[in-house]
Amino acid sequence: MYPCISGFLADSSEDDSLKFELDLDESLIQGILPILGLESINEMAAGEWLLSTEQIIKMSTLVGQPLPLDLQLFIGLEA
Repeated sequence: MYPCISGFLADSSEDDSLKFELDLDESLIQGILPILGLESINEMAAGEWLLSTEQIIKMSTLVGQPLPLDLQLFIGLEA
């Protein structure tokens, strides 16, 4: 399982298509868990998590690239 960040427009009433997607290496999971306030991968696997601006900034540092702040970003696990 690997983490994936997906982004959508904040106002999706007219366009709910995927605007951003970033597949991350599974080795980053241990760094992602504390950003989400989770203790285990099982908690993370429960669904997708909406990221706050603060979490997006921390994720950007973790992945080593800027993430868009103008989208609603979610993170979840994919098989």
